Amino acid sequence: MSINPCIPGVSGRALPEVDPITVEVIGSALATIAEEMGKAVIRAAFSTNIKERHDCSTALFDRDGRTLALAEHIPIHLGSLLGITEYVLANTDLATLRPGDIFIGNDAYTGGGTHLNDFVLMEPVFYQEQLVGWVANLAHHSDFVDRGHAHIFQEGLRIPPVRLYRQGVLQDDVLQLILLNCQVPRERVNDLRAQTAASRLGVERFHSLCDKYGAGVVAAAGQAILDYTERRARAGIAAIPDGNYSFRHDFDTNLIAETLDLTVNIEVRNDEIFFTFPYAPSQVRAPINMVFTALLATVYYAVKVLVDPEIPANAGFHRPIHVSAPLGSILNATAPAAVYSRTDLAPRLVDMIFAAFAPTLPDRVAAASTGGMLLTTSGMHPRTGRFYVYNEMHGGGMGARADKDGLDGVQVNITNTANMPIEALESEHPVMVERYELVQDSGGPGEYRGGMTLRRRVRVLDHTATLSAGGTNHRIPPFGLFGGLAGIPARVELAPGIAPLVGRAGILAAGQSVGIVPAAGGGYGDPRRRCRDRVRRDLREERISRQAAVDIYGLDPADPLLHDD
Repeated sequence: MSINPCIPGVSGRALPEVDPITVEVIGSALATIAEEMGKAVIRAAFSTNIKERHDCSTALFDRDGRTLALAEHIPIHLGSLLGITEYVLANTDLATLRPGDIFIGNDAYTGGGTHLNDFVLMEPVFYQEQLVGWVANLAHHSDFVDRGHAHIFQEGLRIPPVRLYRQGVLQDDVLQLILLNCQVPRERVNDLRAQTAASRLGVERFHSLCDKYGAGVVAAAGQAILDYTERRARAGIAAIPDGNYSFRHDFDTNLIAETLDLTVNIEVRNDEIFFTFPYAPSQVRAPINMVFTALLATVYYAVKVLVDPEIPANAGFHRPIHVSAPLGSILNATAPAAVYSRTDLAPRLVDMIFAAFAPTLPDRVAAASTGGMLLTTSGMHPRTGRFYVYNEMHGGGMGARADKDGLDGVQVNITNTANMPIEALESEHPVMVERYELVQDSGGPGEYRGGMTLRRRVRVLDHTATLSAGGTNHRIPPFGLFGGLAGIPARVELAPGIAPLVGRAGILAAGQSVGIVPAAGGGYGDPRRRCRDRVRRDLREERISRQAAVDIYGLDPADPLLHDD
């Protein structure tokens, strides 16, 4: 069968006119398809990291690879989705595509992802033998643990975008090659089946949309949606006063000994915005480097929050945003730099962008939030005899805002995954959760208080486990704004008898436990201006201590609440 990659109305012919109501309806339908694909991945997934923590994302693209709709999942995943789309379109003869082809990729440097644990599936959508779009989904596979991270060759199997399915037929040799390099192959194959099901669902829904309106109308509506989003983005940027904005901050992570000096420079010029990172440190022999698509995803997220949180997440939004960073730096790394923990750095960049705009947009920004904080245990499961991986990016405290306290115990900004339920963790992995609690006095004091962080202490049962624990903000806590104070820094709490970690790596013997406390959010505004009723409420709910209520927030020492035992 010969495939024509053209859509009616494309290739020299004008797209049909589409009325605004139809554009809105089709735009909503595209967004719904993306969200439904995400729900399908989560419902069908096998591993706890996907089905419980929702560490996945989904998107739709037009035939030229422009983002039409992105589900509201994990903002940093946009970098991987952009990467595979660009690579496949640049390196594939579209005439060779067939319905049912599905590409898989994960490599940060050949368009598959932004770190190797994120497996991306991308499938072309054909309608009446014409290429009309693409569906894509990504899931973080908890695998490739207990490895070095000096360079990407140590971090796992690198998969350039290749066909996992051809005309709907699984390429078993490709799958077996992937599974042979995975430590938990049973999880991998079942999670890949969930992703495949979501991809097929997206194709079916796209077909239904074309059945109802026609492929040409859907294509025209897609173009109109992108143009509308661009106009809306430009209007939002134009509302920011023209000028140059900058912010510098030190960045620390327990993956390297030194702190890094980071600076973001931003220029707003009419209805466009330019981000430059001229002094970005050179890439390092540690997995905190970001490839350029990860940097783009981070900047796009921050701008969306500042300009218009309700704006559609599509390629039209990206057009007036320009980003540059030195090639070979930690923000625009080149092979073979390690990239596994690129979410250490990305949250801090969001905080810095917010801080740069704080004097001009004080009602739209938040104080600094918790950074990346990871806890992983792995080993041989004593009940099943199989290798297991428990992996969790832990929630902490969100930075306070101009009129609200920061949220307590949550994932923030570009990560946005859910916290692992104790029941799921203990039922599927050989560990016991000894403590899971909010940490009093952890949120940065302010007129609006930074979000409290969490403490989770985990004991390994009946086996020896390899441990990876830690993240950012161990030395430099999340900063406050406008007189608000910093939240508490992060820490790893090792039980007596456990050898000190080397970077993040360690060993837990049977019965030993580790606690992890991510950083808490910074405060916003002078703490002495905090409403006394809110201080009393914080005392009753044990968010702050009596000493903090008096010494920091200025509560009257004679207040009866302080003496109510």
